[in-house]
Order: sequence, then structure tokens, then C-alpha cells
Amino acid sequence: MSSPDPQVRAARNRSARPSADDSPRASAQRVGESSARGPVVAVTGAASGIGALLTERLAACDEVKQVVAIDERRGECAAAQWHILDVRDPAIAEKLRGADVVVHLALDLDLETDAAARTAYNVRGTQTVLTAAAAAGVHRVVLCTSAMVYGALPDNELPLSEDAELRATAEATGVGDLLEIERLGRRAPRAHPGLNVTVVRPAVLIGGTDTALTRYFESPRLLVVAGSRPAWQFCHVEDLCSALEYAALEKVDGELAVGCDGWLEQEEVEELSGIRRMELPSAVALGAAARLHRIGLTPSPAGDLAYTMYPWVVSGSRLHEAGWRPQWTNEEVLAELLEEVAGRHTVVGRRLGRKDATAAGAAGATVALLGAAAVVRRARKARRRL
Repeated sequence: MSSPDPQVRAARNRSARPSADDSPRASAQRVGESSARGPVVAVTGAASGIGALLTERLAACDEVKQVVAIDERRGECAAAQWHILDVRDPAIAEKLRGADVVVHLALDLDLETDAAARTAYNVRGTQTVLTAAAAAGVHRVVLCTSAMVYGALPDNELPLSEDAELRATAEATGVGDLLEIERLGRRAPRAHPGLNVTVVRPAVLIGGTDTALTRYFESPRLLVVAGSRPAWQFCHVEDLCSALEYAALEKVDGELAVGCDGWLEQEEVEELSGIRRMELPSAVALGAAARLHRIGLTPSPAGDLAYTMYPWVVSGSRLHEAGWRPQWTNEEVLAELLEEVAGRHTVVGRRLGRKDATAAGAAGATVALLGAAAVVRRARKARRRL
């Protein structure tokens, strides 16, 4: 995922070295003031996206002593100490030495990335960071997954508590990776006593992101599966960063869900967006999505559709109890998303070029892709007759 690059802030002098003629009392007072500034926080994936936004936010925070930024390329935050390194490199342990907290944001959830390569990067990277953090004496690691790990199911409570069972399957884009990351996070404190792991799970993330769920709103019609009852809850990247800051400053721990307060019903989304629905029977919608993904016409597997069919709204009670509040409403975040995707044309997760969209037309593009599924069915029937 990506988000607009944050504005670079002036570097701060965070050292408090006493001069030669300082009295011991004054020196002790300054050391006390320095140690009161808070933790040294390392951020992986710090050069872009959420990592870049969080790095800037922490660098400007008076409660943070120092920010250590780790990425495969250098970012623009001049106030951070940069290390150019792949998170899968065991040498990362040396770069984490002296850090109190690590916020791990080096994840690849790009729809277009090869699934096997994506999993290898996400899982191996998380495993390496957790092991390296323990070896370096770090006492807290903050992982960021998604509220998608709860699963989108018709019998989900509205809203789900943080302690709700993780019932997702690996059928949706990247969710298998997130479930494995959650498993590694739960196992780490047992394997490395003294290491605390906090997991932050955002709702539908908006703000310069590109996911199957943001592409849903790039469609000429909002696909609605007959008989389903979706509930939409969003999370702006700024609210996610403030929640991650809370976790990094140890104001809250455990498993944390983050999102706007409440949710929007499908009818409200349609009214606010001005996009009309196209309703299809479940068998047709899921079958077409599966076939189109299998033959490579769309990057989104059929499992992504479940998250547009059933609720997976979260309460965010633990953050609320710690004093955190979202600054964005669902209505405001949806309005920003619609501005971001204006002019893009996507059908069943496949982004169309301007020429494709113009030639096919809004409704025509949808019919064309669904027609492609019918062509696949006819071709298979013909092969079976041979």
C-alpha cells in the first residue's frame, strides 16, 4: 500500500550533553530530563506508505527519544536515524540494538504481486524482525495486520470485540499472510520471554491505498450479492498512525482494533457515493469471480467478495478505554476515497485502462467481464464433448 509522502520536518537535537562547567546536580537533572523523553522506536518499512507517515509522526513527538528508520531505500524524514536494509536480513538485529520498541510495517499487500513471493516476504520478514528484536533486547514489537483476520461472516456480531475468534480463511488477498503473522505474534512471547507483542488491526484502510476493497468503489456499479447484508467501516491512515503511536508509546497493548466509530449500511454507501448497485445471485457472482481469477483476468480471488457481503465491523474498545479517539468519520473517509478513485475504472478487481473503459462503457464493462465468464463456461463444455 502507499500513501502521499509526508512533509519533511526539521531535524531535532535530541541529545542533552552537559557542558564542562555544569555542576553534577545540573548534569543529573539533564540526564533525568533526557531519559524522561520516552522510548527509542524503530520503524520498518519507513520509507513509504504508513511507515513514512508514522516515522514523521514519531519524529515530531516529544514523548519519543529517537526514531530508527529501517527500509530497503532511504526515506525523506531527516529527523530519523536511517538504516538501508531488507527486513529479512538477520543483520537487522544489530540495527535494532538500543531500541525499546519496534513497529513492523514492512509488508507487501499489493494486489499485483505474485502470491508466493508476497507470502515469502511478509512471513519471513515478520519472523526475522521478531527474532532480531528479541536478540537485540527490544521489549515490545508492534505488528499491523487487518480486521479482515476476523473473517466476514453472516453471523458476526456488530461490532466484533478484540477478543473475537479469528475465523478468516486464506481465500482473500493477503489474508493468509496476515493470519500467519498473527500466529507468529502470539508465539513470540513464549519463544522469547520478555518480548511483548501488540497487534493493531485496522478496518478498511483508506488514504492513498490500493486494495481489493478500495477498488470496489472504482466500479461503475457496486456489486451486491443477493441476500447479503454488508456493513462498511473505514479507517483513515491518519487514525491508524495515531493508534500505532499509542501502541509504540505503550499507552495500550494486546490486540487492538482500529476504525471509525460505527458503520454504514450498503444503502447508505450507495446514497453517499451516488453509485448504483448491480445485484447478482451468490452462485453467479462467486463463480464468475473464481473463474476470472483462475484464468488471470482479475487479481482478486473470489474470497475477496466475502468482505463486501458480510459484516466485519470492530469496536476498538481497548483504544477507546486508553483515551484514543478517531478523528475521521465513516462518511468523511468515504468522501475522501471517492475523490481518490475518481476517473479510475475497475471491474471485479481488474483495473481497466481509459481506452477499455471508454469502449466498453460503465455498465458495458461489467457485462463484458461477466460475459467472459460465460465464454469460459462454454469453452469448458465444448472441451468435455470432445
